[in-house]
Amino acid sequence: MDKLQDARVKINEIDREMAALFEQRMQAAKVIAEYKKERGLQIYDAKREQALIEKNTAYISDRDIRSYYVRFLQDEMAVSKRFQEHIISGVRIAYSGIEGAYANIAAKKIFPYGRAVAFRGFREAYEAVVSGDCDSCVLPIENSYAGEVGQVMDLMFQGGLYVNGIYTLRISHHLLGLPGTAAKEIKTVVSHPQALAQCAEYLRKNGYETVEYPNTARAAKAVRDGGDRSVAAIASSETARLYGLETIDHDINESAVNSTRFAVFSRVENQPLSPSGDSRFMLMFTVKNEAGALAQALNVLSSYGFNMRALRSRPMKELAWEYYFYIEAEGDETGQNGADMLRHLALHCDMLKVVGRYADEVILKDD
Repeated sequence: MDKLQDARVKINEIDREMAALFEQRMQAAKVIAEYKKERGLQIYDAKREQALIEKNTAYISDRDIRSYYVRFLQDEMAVSKRFQEHIISGVRIAYSGIEGAYANIAAKKIFPYGRAVAFRGFREAYEAVVSGDCDSCVLPIENSYAGEVGQVMDLMFQGGLYVNGIYTLRISHHLLGLPGTAAKEIKTVVSHPQALAQCAEYLRKNGYETVEYPNTARAAKAVRDGGDRSVAAIASSETARLYGLETIDHDINESAVNSTRFAVFSRVENQPLSPSGDSRFMLMFTVKNEAGALAQALNVLSSYGFNMRALRSRPMKELAWEYYFYIEAEGDETGQNGADMLRHLALHCDMLKVVGRYADEVILKDD
């Protein structure tokens, strides 16, 4: 047998072995897809992909073919992602608002393969997941300008869904009007109260009257449907495209770092995210009616080496002058150290629950 034929025989044998391994790999990818679907997790994980490439490339001793192996891995992972998208396609993602609202934009960016389902309010979107009508919901929990979204925090405290992902949408507000409208024609600007507040200086400087709407997308739709060139809306560029409006002025919000954090809620809690404990968790609790109870609870967290990144309080609706507390902290609370911390913390609390766990916060861009 000559060298050419010998090489072809060897390739055929290797291809047969690789086909069997490929099938095994795709079955494992299916398990991962089903896990992600159940917990409302994104398919694409850039950090993990890079780590796998770096780890696996080290197995290649021949420097001449190492770069080709990197391309092979990238293609292999791209096929795996397409297969996972096929499995997850059709997941129903609840959000509050209408098409073009910032929550809708966030939902479509987080789950590009899913179906975004609109609901009238935060509670309706949340309950759609509780009932099983939707797989997950995307709800805002905090805005960098206006602060926490109290209604969603209350749902988190009262309900049984878990937060398995946090995504920050950087928001740029634009002044939108009917096609051909000039800035000098505008007399009234309509939008969500927060958007109006975030653009208050711009509105004041131009002497515009303002009218509040439930969300920015409804405001844009009202401008389109009203046909009045003296009325403009504050909304996103995507909303302008959706409702056939033109951008009269762009980036009119006062703060250049305006952003909203969205949480993905699902019925199933995510498992530990990495063996290194590179994760964050979210706690909600009430403290005993004793002097120094809150300080003692917070000291427990630090004494076990957990770094607290956020602390907020909210009034309890059913009890006057009583509050619950919300904490975001770094670390893995599922290990032995975390279990000891939670056990110790519970001694100072009337109620304590872990409401979420996530890895890196993902930045979404409003384009």
